[in-house]
Amino acid sequence: MFDKKTVSIEWGGKTLTLETGKVARQADGAVIATLGETVVLCAVTAARTVKEGQDFFPLTVHYQEKFSASGRIPGGFFKRERGATEKETLVSRLIDRPIRPLFPEGFYNEINAICQVLSYDGENEPDILAMVAASAALTISGVPFMGPIGAARVGYKDGEYQLNPTDAMVAEGDLDLVVAATQDAVMMVESEAKELTEEVMLGAVMFAHKASQDVIGAIIKLAEQSAKDPWELAPVADKSAQMKALRDAIGSDLQAAYKITSKADRQNAVNAARAKAREAFADLKESDPAQYLGTLKLVKKLEAEIVRGQILNEGVRIDGRDTKTVRPIEAEVHFLPRAHGSALFTRGETQTIATTTLGTRDSEQMIDGLTGLSYQHFMLHYNFPPYSVGEVGRFGAPGRREVGHGKLAWRALHPVLPTKEEFPYTIRVTSDITESNGSSSMATVCGGSLSMMDAGVPLKRPVSGIAMGLILEGDKFAVLSDILGDEDHLGDMDFKVAGTSEGITSLQMDIKIAGITEEIMKVALAQAHDGRAHILGEMAKALGETRSELSAHAPRIETFSIDKSKIREVIGTGGKVIREIVATTGAKVDIDDEGVIKVSSSDPKQIEAAVNWIKGLVEEAEVGKVYTGKVVNLVDFGAFVNFMGGKDGLVHVSEIRNERVEKVSDVLSEGQEVKVKVLEIDPRGKVRLSMRVVDQETGAELEDTRPAREPRESGDRGPRGDRGPRRDGGGDRGPRGEGGGRDRGPRRDGGGDRGPRSGDRGPRRERSESKDDGPEPEFAPAFLTGDKD
Repeated sequence: MFDKKTVSIEWGGKTLTLETGKVARQADGAVIATLGETVVLCAVTAARTVKEGQDFFPLTVHYQEKFSASGRIPGGFFKRERGATEKETLVSRLIDRPIRPLFPEGFYNEINAICQVLSYDGENEPDILAMVAASAALTISGVPFMGPIGAARVGYKDGEYQLNPTDAMVAEGDLDLVVAATQDAVMMVESEAKELTEEVMLGAVMFAHKASQDVIGAIIKLAEQSAKDPWELAPVADKSAQMKALRDAIGSDLQAAYKITSKADRQNAVNAARAKAREAFADLKESDPAQYLGTLKLVKKLEAEIVRGQILNEGVRIDGRDTKTVRPIEAEVHFLPRAHGSALFTRGETQTIATTTLGTRDSEQMIDGLTGLSYQHFMLHYNFPPYSVGEVGRFGAPGRREVGHGKLAWRALHPVLPTKEEFPYTIRVTSDITESNGSSSMATVCGGSLSMMDAGVPLKRPVSGIAMGLILEGDKFAVLSDILGDEDHLGDMDFKVAGTSEGITSLQMDIKIAGITEEIMKVALAQAHDGRAHILGEMAKALGETRSELSAHAPRIETFSIDKSKIREVIGTGGKVIREIVATTGAKVDIDDEGVIKVSSSDPKQIEAAVNWIKGLVEEAEVGKVYTGKVVNLVDFGAFVNFMGGKDGLVHVSEIRNERVEKVSDVLSEGQEVKVKVLEIDPRGKVRLSMRVVDQETGAELEDTRPAREPRESGDRGPRGDRGPRRDGGGDRGPRGEGGGRDRGPRRDGGGDRGPRSGDRGPRRERSESKDDGPEPEFAPAFLTGDKD
């Protein structure tokens, strides 16, 4: 029933299998890719007709992770997959970027590529597998796709490159790099690195390019068995005559326009030239509408011809710069008074307001994905309002572009952040683009770095970023530093590099042609290195290092650890104790399973109160140590004082002052704060305290000047007399003896006459022979101890 075709290869020590013909047979191309126990299905469908008047290529890529792939049910109220998550959006872009340039110019049929993760083994990441499946599905579909492409992930540790490392390997290593490539050239690069050199990064890209060749070979083998007949495309019309007519009409106008340095003035001049073209060919609008529209569409091509020729032949760019010069930079920190950290970063006509906000653990972002719940303590959000380019447009939730640009900046800054142990804050950076004319994502990197330094985040080093462009005609090329928006649109490459003075932290490349060579990448990386160093120098003029203190408006966090066995004492039954601490002190308290406690508040006094409370619950009082406490109860013989948050002890009336205290309430009141010294802790945990040996102002110990009590005189109290014989169990006890006893008579309960007690008990023991006065019993009132002081 099924005409199944399968190809398998050994790839990176694992088996990669590509299969078609069994699932989704009504799609133009459908491939199931399997690596380990991770399985991804990609189905491609293409429209056979083009909508009238359409002049763009409507390619849409959707990547979706099924929770069933890892045996999970989605969290939250809705128990089904909802809109695309941030990761799904990023992987969709990851697939789209390398395949889009591989469709022929003028092909405007709509194409859907839908990739779904059906099984996930927790080891083999599905994003690379989805790229491979999409490439294979397009290759066998028959659509005019000039592929296939291969893809690979590369890690780097101890000087060795790793092919398709697991998440754990990436976390332990220094690199997470994804490359897509054809047989001849690299198409796309996405990466995060821990300050690696240009040589290491270039080597990683080339390592991935080589590793992807095995995948390309497997796709070709699958296509040889199962590819559908290729679509017949209409021959490309010769438009050289139309181009000449257009060049004659507005060529000089466009050349003049692209020598204007101001973006707004330049756009006005270009728009005027386009209006002139519409007037020049107005007669075709009625006689030959198709030729009229076709001629106007060539205006963009003529613009590219003029700009590219000027750069390649004269070395002069749109705004008059040479190929290596970076636009003027202005940076300002503490731009916003109430933000925890802020920066205004301007480079030419690109500008961002970057802010940093510090929060506590409960501000972390919760992510529900294939691997289960995870929490992220660093977030970067990029916003691109339409006014930043002087346009009217949709303003609302971020689109795919905003998500992608924000993630690029996140990758650039993430490697230099302190660990959570070093800086226990949740960090949110926002970048609001207020002007844009080229590389707003790299402006976000620079502004984000400055705003975090302004907020007091101890970055390892500042990070800068630069966008590089490429003009390639045959064997002749020019690499452009700090590209403008028009150079991005009219050029062949968008190559972004971010890093510190020590190395690269992020590298991203998008290409509009069929790939670039190692030589071009080497030139671009070297030129980007010089540009980044220049930008770092300009940033240092605003703020050279992280501020030593946090903003007055930022929360403070104090972290300490307790024994895990004491966690329940801090939390209490049903969370009663910890809720009371939070409600009473006003501070936030977080405690993890290892006993690490974080207390946070913008008020240091609230933190101190909560910390002391918690320590009082878990720590033991020390004899001889002075504590600050609060009087909680007054009694006739002293006062009970609460100290260390959860400990109570008694200050006996004799330990309140050196002089006599007649009435405790005359000296102390409930709620009064006092300083006490621990005198004794008995085996039952009862604590005896003293106020009189502590300076109540400073808490310093005082010398005990009160004279010690004289021991009581014992004396001989004389014999008690003969008590008579001791009781022998019955009979009349008789008189108690000569010592002054009395005849008790018969028992009241009718128990009979007890008779005389038997035996002479002899003289009573003298007290001095049995024990000395010694310390009095704890908490004993004065009338029991005999101590009237």
